[in-house]
Amino acid sequence: MAVRVLFAGGGTGGHLYPALNIASALRRLDPDIGCFFVGGERGIEARVLPSTGHDFRLLPLEPLYRQAPWRNWRFLANAPAVWSGLRRTFREFEPNLVVGTGGYVSAPALAWGHGTRRGVAIQEQNARPGLTTKMFAPRADQIHLGYPEAEAHLKIRDGAEVHTFGNPVRPPSRVEGSEGYDWPEGRILLVVGGSQGARALNERLLADLERAAEPSSDRSSEPTTDGRTAGSSAWPDDLTVVWVAGRDHADDVGRRVAALPWADRIRVEPFIQDLGRQLDRVTLALSRSGAMLVAELCVAGRPAVLVPLPTAAGDHQKTNALALHDAGAAEIREERELAPGELWSVCRELLADADRIDRMAAAAKARGRPDAADRIAEALLDLARRAVA
Repeated sequence: MAVRVLFAGGGTGGHLYPALNIASALRRLDPDIGCFFVGGERGIEARVLPSTGHDFRLLPLEPLYRQAPWRNWRFLANAPAVWSGLRRTFREFEPNLVVGTGGYVSAPALAWGHGTRRGVAIQEQNARPGLTTKMFAPRADQIHLGYPEAEAHLKIRDGAEVHTFGNPVRPPSRVEGSEGYDWPEGRILLVVGGSQGARALNERLLADLERAAEPSSDRSSEPTTDGRTAGSSAWPDDLTVVWVAGRDHADDVGRRVAALPWADRIRVEPFIQDLGRQLDRVTLALSRSGAMLVAELCVAGRPAVLVPLPTAAGDHQKTNALALHDAGAAEIREERELAPGELWSVCRELLADADRIDRMAAAAKARGRPDAADRIAEALLDLARRAVA
């Protein structure tokens, strides 16, 4: 009897891509394995899954708003359609194993899997687990943690398997030709806010650069031979900024960048396909601290200045960032505490200290887990085969 695994996770790329990477690893282990995805109609999976080649079903799933319960009417109104869709999916696909990778998308499928006595597994990306992981950890047969620190926050039943293989990123490799991004020569500061971009991070850096461009921003600096000042308004030697601003923000960021004196040294992109596999070209990253992006930076051995999303559930992005900071791989700046000019200043200071960049890169590399997807897949396949037997 063939093994069939149902994946449930989405809403954001941070929950969807772990599932896709695990599914790819499972297929490498067993080409005959069946993989099916359940996603939400309003999540990133609605755009991504049709191009993956996997079978999937999108349901009218809605998040639960704990701080604003009056907004949960959609969750209640859509519940019958969700349960009907899950009943049909489980009847038609007959999974041996249900794997939840977090977010509101995964909870109903995990509940259905547990209720129908299928194997249940969870993959938690963050150092501080989300609500779905906390809820289903006591019912799971297997739990996979991206950070060992997460286990202290969970209630785990006796006999459950707990693995800390890391987060399942795609195996790193240089992507060339038409499939790869045309990276500039020299040093690169990558600015990225995650799969959707980050408006607040974009705005902060734009304000810093506009401030640095003002003639009065550095009156004490001495002019250089090219007429620029050697202080905060000088552009670091041999540096290009590759700014992944997000599809919704790239046009606005591009317009404002065009007015800067260094517009020719800043590339604004809405999105870079397969970015995580090309991070070896980056000198320093300025980014949010979503778990999958952080994992990709570590696998590539790239130092970072991390600005955690302050509204992330359970403040998990700050916890992720602290783990890298404590390892010596990253600097942290809190969005609410940023002073004018601080983001650009800390990036320039790090870029001016090659020895420190090298030390941070080595610390990041030491935390990288490039084989995480394969090791998770091996454990899941063993669990699924036991469920079939």
